[in-house]
Amino acid sequence: MSEASARRKPNEQPVLLDTELDHLPPELRWREWMGRVEAVIFAASEPVTRSVLARVVGRNCNIELIIDDIRTELAGRPYELVAVAGAWQHRTKKVFGDVIHAAFGTAVGQGTKELSQAEALVLMCIAYFQPITRGELSSFFGKEVSRDLIGVLRAQALIASGPRSPQPGAPYTYVTTKNFLSQFGLDTLRQLPDFEALEDAGLLSKEKLLAGDIIPAFADIGDDGGSAALDK
Repeated sequence: MSEASARRKPNEQPVLLDTELDHLPPELRWREWMGRVEAVIFAASEPVTRSVLARVVGRNCNIELIIDDIRTELAGRPYELVAVAGAWQHRTKKVFGDVIHAAFGTAVGQGTKELSQAEALVLMCIAYFQPITRGELSSFFGKEVSRDLIGVLRAQALIASGPRSPQPGAPYTYVTTKNFLSQFGLDTLRQLPDFEALEDAGLLSKEKLLAGDIIPAFADIGDDGGSAALDK
C-alpha cells in the first residue's frame, strides 16, 4: 500500500473512480449508477445520505430518480428501499416481521428496545410538541415526569436537548433525534400521524393535555407500566 493510500480517509472517494461514465451510452450509464447507489446503501449499516451517494454518480445524476427506479425493481422482493431521517436504507418489509421473529427471535433480526408505556407516551408528546420542557410534560400528565424517565429516552438517543426555553430559569427543552426517525421508519416529522386526526378520533387532545387532564386510558400509567417495542 502506498503512503498516499494509507493516509486516505475510509470514506474518501477513490481517486480513480469514474463517476461521469461518459464512455457509456445513457442507458448503460444509468444502470451503472443504479448499481452503485444500491450497492452503497446495501453495504451501509446506517441510512445513507445524498452527499455520500453523490460520490459515486455523475454530477448531473438525479438521485431521486435513481432511488425510484431501484424501488421499482425491488417491488417483488422481501426488502425495500426506504427514506429514513433524510437518507436511504434497505429494510425488510413489515409483512415479513413474523417470519424474521420466528427465525431470530426478534422482529427484524437486529434486536428491539423496550420502552415502558409511560416512556412511550412521553416520547409521543415530545414528538408532537417539541421543543418542550420537562415541566410542560409534567403538566400534560398531571404528575412529574422524572429525570430518570427522560434519561432513558436520552440514553436510547431518541431525544436530545433543544433550545433553552424563554420561561423563567431558561429550562432545557427536549426534541426528537434522527435516531427517533430511524427507529420509527420516518423520513421527517411530517410523517407523524396528523394531530388533528388523532383529536378527531378521540385519541389525543392538546387542550386536555395542556390542562393536565389526561385521557382516562392513560391516567394510571406509571413509570413501571407496560412496555412498547421500538423495532428498527
